[in-house]
Amino acid sequence: MTTRLWIVDDDLWVLIEPLLPLWPERSPGPRPVPDRLCLQGILYVLHNDIAWQLLFLELGFGSGQTCWRRLDRWQKARVLGRLRRIPLAELNASGELDWSRACVVGSHVRAKEGGSRRRSTGGRRAASTT
Repeated sequence: MTTRLWIVDDDLWVLIEPLLPLWPERSPGPRPVPDRLCLQGILYVLHNDIAWQLLFLELGFGSGQTCWRRLDRWQKARVLGRLRRIPLAELNASGELDWSRACVVGSHVRAKEGGSRRRSTGGRRAASTT
């Protein structure tokens, strides 16, 4: 039996759904593809490493463009950062994380106030070539 890693089961969906931004009230017209199906479409594209255009409607996830737009909407709403914290919090609560092997990435650490505003590589300014 092959596992379909892009299928979002009910237990996972219960954790994800509250993080997603609500849709505004719509005027009459086609209803948007449900968020859960779009998420599965996004996972399908990522898992199979295919272009968005190759996500066919017959798969039931909506079009590739729809899924890409939903992913963009969620990125702008910072859903993915909050989503990443859920399994970490659960693993931490159950004592399954080994924090002795953790590291801090400098791009995610704020600089202390009063630090030097000038950056230097230690060398002199290069001579003009013009």
